[in-house]
This record gives sequence, structure tokens and C-alpha cells, in this order.
Amino acid sequence: MIRDNDAVSMRDLLRGLPVFAQPLPAFDPDAAAPDPADLLAAWLREAVAAGVSEPHAMTLATAGPDGLPDLRVLILKDLDAEGLYFATESISAKGAQLGVNPQAALGFYWREQGRQIRVRGPVQPAGPEVSAQDFLARPIGSRTASLLGRQSTVLHDPADLADGLAAAQARLEADPELVAEHHTVYLLKPMSVEFWQADAQRRHIRLRYRRTADGWRTERLWP
Repeated sequence: MIRDNDAVSMRDLLRGLPVFAQPLPAFDPDAAAPDPADLLAAWLREAVAAGVSEPHAMTLATAGPDGLPDLRVLILKDLDAEGLYFATESISAKGAQLGVNPQAALGFYWREQGRQIRVRGPVQPAGPEVSAQDFLARPIGSRTASLLGRQSTVLHDPADLADGLAAAQARLEADPELVAEHHTVYLLKPMSVEFWQADAQRRHIRLRYRRTADGWRTERLWP
């Protein structure tokens, strides 16, 4: 149980932490590309060039039949005019949630640049060929874990994990072209994309793209 003096101490601690103390990049929304995929790709390349730690890491939000949202961090696999790609097992918690409610949101946050990107839209499997290609390109450890097919289920004995991984690795060594049955690459097709550039004085710049019947519409948002 947290005592009152501990709660006050934590508030004081959090209040004292610096926010946006480092130099931040400029962002001119009037010069932004008409397609959000182009701006997202440009920001990704800038993040890589600036040394941002794991800029391809993003938060995926889904919801199941109970309506409760769920969050986890995973890796962006690809980006093109169709949308953003990520991979998981179709029988995992997020795969099951997407099976019931094929809508999701993705969020990037690059602390070093004070930048966020928020993406929302429907999700669909990218296809078996795309999923197989992604699986075979993964490191051996990742393929071994995926082959277990037990993500998010209860682990009753840690020894079972070691035994399962050993068996899965033996299967891969015997058949290097083996693809996990449930490994799936998903495509999120954006309906809205927001680019958020922080400002130390809280005059944050927010540019939102919304898909319409005629293409993309851009809107500036209040900070």
C-alpha cells in the first residue's frame, strides 16, 4: 500500500524530471508530403540518421470482444503505399483479438526527437507468401520461438520452455525451409495518421491526415 508521503514524494519526483530539454528538429507542416506514407518514411529515415534507439519499435493497440484495449510493443516490418506491416502468430492474444475486431492503432515515440506518430485503421493478413518470406528472414532464435506456437499462453513449468525450444530448433535444423503454420504478417491500412512534433514551450505541432473518398485530407490540430 502506498502511503500519502510516498505518493507526494513520487509526484515531486515526476514533476522534477526534464521534458524536451534536448534540441528538437524542425517540422513545417505546410511543406509536408501529400501522402502520409511518404512523410512517415522520411521521419523514419531521419530517426535512423539521428541515432534514435530502435525507431522501428511501435506500440500496437487492439481490442477483443470485451472491448478492453490491449497494448504491446513490436517491430515495424515494412511500409508502403498500402500501409504498415507487422508480424505475430494468428493464435496469439493479439492475433485472436484481430480475428474478432480487425481494427487497430499503432504508435511510434522517438524521445530523442520529441516526435510521435499515431496510425489508426483496419487490419488484414498480408498473405501466406508475405508471411513465409518474413518468417524465413527472421533469426534462428525468433523462428524457433515462433514455431512453438504458444505465445501468451500460461507457462506452468519453465523447463517446458527449454524443452519446447530444443524440439523446435531440432525441427528447423532438419528442415531449414520450415515455416510456422500460424506466423502471420498483418497489414494495417491507415484511415488516419497524425504526426506530432514536440516544442519545449508546449507549442507542439500536430498534423493529421484523414483518408477520404478523394484521397488524403490534412488538418492542423491544437496542441
